Amino acid sequence: MSAATSTRQRLGRRAVNTVAGLGLLYVFLPIIVIVVFSFNDPVGKFNIEWQGFTLKHWADPFAEPELTRALWVSLRIAAVATVCATVLGSLIAVSLSRYDFRGRNGVNLFLVIPLTAPEIVLGSSLATLFIDRGVDFGYTTVIIAHIGFQVSFVAVTVRARIRGFDWTLEHAAMDLGATPMRAFWSITFPLILPGIAAAALLSFALSIDDFIITFFNAGSLLTFPLQIFGASRVKIPPQINVLATMLLMVSVSLMALGAAFGARRRKRHGVVAG
Repeated sequence: MSAATSTRQRLGRRAVNTVAGLGLLYVFLPIIVIVVFSFNDPVGKFNIEWQGFTLKHWADPFAEPELTRALWVSLRIAAVATVCATVLGSLIAVSLSRYDFRGRNGVNLFLVIPLTAPEIVLGSSLATLFIDRGVDFGYTTVIIAHIGFQVSFVAVTVRARIRGFDWTLEHAAMDLGATPMRAFWSITFPLILPGIAAAALLSFALSIDDFIITFFNAGSLLTFPLQIFGASRVKIPPQINVLATMLLMVSVSLMALGAAFGARRRKRHGVVAG
């Protein structure tokens, strides 16, 4: 390899790394601002200009009762919707990956629609459906709406994990005397569990973060994003940044634990295989 070619390759790698770094900075800059301003000591009702460093807001993160109440509403909705969507989405993913049945292509199409359709279309369509059926807006409508778009994310994520799965492992277990149910829980489920856990974390985060679909179907119910949107015209307290940073820390901790568990599991299996 000539010196000129080597130089071009080195410059190309540096250019790619620079562009990638700038892209990551652009993505993470809003998150960095949220974390930094959770330590701000603003003068007035709006936490939008840096005034000075303080820890007093972290000492009392639940000082704003409306924000705290809205956060717990979002967490409850996200928990219920995530459990339901994870179960349904995982079953759909297994069925689509393992079986060839009539209507399979139609199911694939319906899974993609919530991922590609604008949220305002989904939100307004669900709102129209609930109004036509005379359903009162509140917890039930928001949970149904969240399950509706979470199922697609779960199914797609779990299916990506299942793709390439060796189903003969189940057949081998049944040849050794295991029932189909026991073969699934003993062989298949542990292998696809990391994908299910990742899908659950993703859908949980999407549920807490959702604004547009929730806005159309919440009625008088206030979730964390809706409360922030409504309060932003009157005041932006630092507790918004504190609570958002706490959610970020919990999410990062869960991802770190999942990665550590996966690495430990792969290492243990590698030692056993060796």
